[in-house]
Amino acid sequence: MNMIELQEPAQRILHKITSRHPEEKRYLEQFLSKHSFFQEILSDFLCAFSMLVDGFQAGHTLFLCGNGGSFSDCTHIAGELMKTFKLRRPLAQESKAAFAGFDCEAILVESLQEGLPCHVLGLNPSLVSAVQNDTEVCALQYAQELHVLGRQGDLLLGISTSGNARNVRYAVSTAQARGMKVIGLTGASGGRLADAADITIKLPEHETYMVQEQHVIVYHALCLLLELRFFG
Repeated sequence: MNMIELQEPAQRILHKITSRHPEEKRYLEQFLSKHSFFQEILSDFLCAFSMLVDGFQAGHTLFLCGNGGSFSDCTHIAGELMKTFKLRRPLAQESKAAFAGFDCEAILVESLQEGLPCHVLGLNPSLVSAVQNDTEVCALQYAQELHVLGRQGDLLLGISTSGNARNVRYAVSTAQARGMKVIGLTGASGGRLADAADITIKLPEHETYMVQEQHVIVYHALCLLLELRFFG
């Protein structure tokens, strides 16, 4: 991995990975070797990964939002982070002890898995329909939900292949007003999301389905490295 081409914050993050987390380094090298576009986004990828690590270590929640295929990607990411992705995640001893004396203790202690807290915006159809019906401004559903649930220090991952999805933009501004950090995942143009987010990973494609294909690779890489960091 070539650190010369990376921005200075990303160089520090990569140095920490290469010196302290050899498994993470090995998987990063695999992604760089297999996917030619990965070098182009490496600086922003590393900064986004570091921001997620800091947030989860501090006990914060990751909120996610997108539309269409990007909405599906949000549920996909949450599914990977909230239970086993590649590694086994048995309950920590502290978690096991909390079940002592409760009904179904043995089953739950053996079957539940550790995970990272995520919330996909827009999965409550009653709330979504109420917002759409009761407000004159359209596309407020994510912003409304995030305004109520988001807390200072939480994170938002907004996914938009164009970077211009209005409901994602409203959610980004709401997140920042709540003191949250924002990561954008978008295409080559970046759109308004790239200007508004704290960190934006811009994939070097313009066609929607091609951007989405690269999005899957990127967020699988994030999920894999996060799992290694917290449960490896």
